Amino acid sequence: MTRRAVWGRLFGGGDPQPQPGGSSGPAPEPQGVSMAQITEPLSRNMAAVDGDFSMEGIQKLGNPVPMLVENAGTGLLELWLEPFGQDYWLLPGESFVVTSYGHWSDRPFETAHEPERIQVWAASCFATVTFPDGTEVPGGHQRPRAEYYENG
Repeated sequence: MTRRAVWGRLFGGGDPQPQPGGSSGPAPEPQGVSMAQITEPLSRNMAAVDGDFSMEGIQKLGNPVPMLVENAGTGLLELWLEPFGQDYWLLPGESFVVTSYGHWSDRPFETAHEPERIQVWAASCFATVTFPDGTEVPGGHQRPRAEYYENG
């Protein structure tokens, strides 16, 4: 499943449609969801963050809603956090806590499972990823070497 397909699943819309001459026009507005419903939480929370995108700055938004993500499989699992496209990698038996902060329109998260990946969309646009003890997980944590992609 492509990230665009996930966008469509999460928000009810589709990919941008090619226009005559080969260029793609603006993406059609997702059906049943207005762009304002998607961008309003971003605008509202962006003002409250006031330029501090550190873990502490995001936590100041308040309204935390945590979600445990655990790799119960036998292989490496990628956690892909949207809307900013950050990756985190879980070894078998490992777990992270994704916490959404701030305000959102409907629910704090949307998730999609793909082979070897779980994609989490933080509807507030602001989330942190921590180990269960509360320590921040750095972006790219345990990202495999290029050989993983070439041979996998």
